[in-house]
Amino acid sequence: MPLFKYKAIDAEGKFISGSLDAGNSNDLEVRLEKMDLDLVTFKQKDPGSDLFGRNKIGRRDLINFAFYLEQLTRAGVPILEGLTDLRDGEENPTFRDVITGVIEAIEGGNSFSQALELYPKIFDNVFVSLIRVGERSGKMSEVLVDITETLKWQDELLSKAKKIMTYPAVIGTLVMTVILFLMIFVVPDIMDAIVGLGGEIPIETRALMAVSSFLVNYWYLVIIVPFAIFFIIKYFYDSSSEAHFKLDGMLLKLPIVGPVNEKIKISRFTRYFSLMFASGITVLDAINLSKNVVNNAVIEDGIERAWQQISEGSSISEAFKNIGIFPPLVVRMLRVGETSGQMDRSLNNVSYFFDRDINDSIEKMEPVLQTALMATIGVIVLWLALSVMGPIYDTISTIDF
Repeated sequence: MPLFKYKAIDAEGKFISGSLDAGNSNDLEVRLEKMDLDLVTFKQKDPGSDLFGRNKIGRRDLINFAFYLEQLTRAGVPILEGLTDLRDGEENPTFRDVITGVIEAIEGGNSFSQALELYPKIFDNVFVSLIRVGERSGKMSEVLVDITETLKWQDELLSKAKKIMTYPAVIGTLVMTVILFLMIFVVPDIMDAIVGLGGEIPIETRALMAVSSFLVNYWYLVIIVPFAIFFIIKYFYDSSSEAHFKLDGMLLKLPIVGPVNEKIKISRFTRYFSLMFASGITVLDAINLSKNVVNNAVIEDGIERAWQQISEGSSISEAFKNIGIFPPLVVRMLRVGETSGQMDRSLNNVSYFFDRDINDSIEKMEPVLQTALMATIGVIVLWLALSVMGPIYDTISTIDF
């Protein structure tokens, strides 16, 4: 159901602005009339954020949503009343509007899961499916605990990755800015002075002169080209399934980052698979839904092929072994789960192992990135020093005092 931003007039003639979900403009007008408001203007917008991403509904909003709803349901508060309490205490106006839409959908005869399903950009298929399991099994609070813990894990992982990348990004940007400034405004004058000294110009100095000349004449390309490449890659990534598949495969093969990225995808898959299996969802449905959280076309394709083999009668472990994507540990634990009848426990062990491995890899990645950054800066500074000081030293050494 689309989200509309509206301006209306209340009974006292005051202008009221807000957001509301409605099927169309007529539905929006009817809903506002029930609130004693007369519609003036409206505009449809995507739920999740407004201009510049303010009031964006992020993972932490969902964590708080699931956590507080779990606390209320565990205390015996009905879902509708719990949602009303959450709406009244929600500080994010966009999310408050979404919760209002969910409440209205439930009051209109929809179940909780059906109401959440109206907002696919906020509540994904896995979230909705788990809520549906909670409705069917009567274990809504337990399902909400699992959802909260999983979202927390994802948030902590992303926070660590951002923390590690922030320092190299800031320092790298600062250093490159200084180097560009030197190349464009300082080096040309120094090179003119060196040429004026006469004598042979070494190759490293000629290279510096060429780079400096290029940056002086085409500095704008240094700014435009990276953005152009990014948007071209993004266009093909979004529009071409073949390009999407190849780029996802390349991301898994990147040095240092690729193996960690692959472990994150597999850990996320096993975590959700275990969560759904333990909640009573069938194996085929659990695999199919868990595939959506991987967000990598290569791994998704492998899971799809495993799903096909399982549906044709193969065992789970054999199917995942045949696709050749998942590590031996995952296949082994799947086999143990099939043998012991505790598939969810075996998958949790896989997820636990990968989580520890991912945390260790990320912690080790920070000094590696910092060392690589310092080494790169050192090489550039050494090149500048040799290019400038070398010819000057050669000229001075030829002077007969």
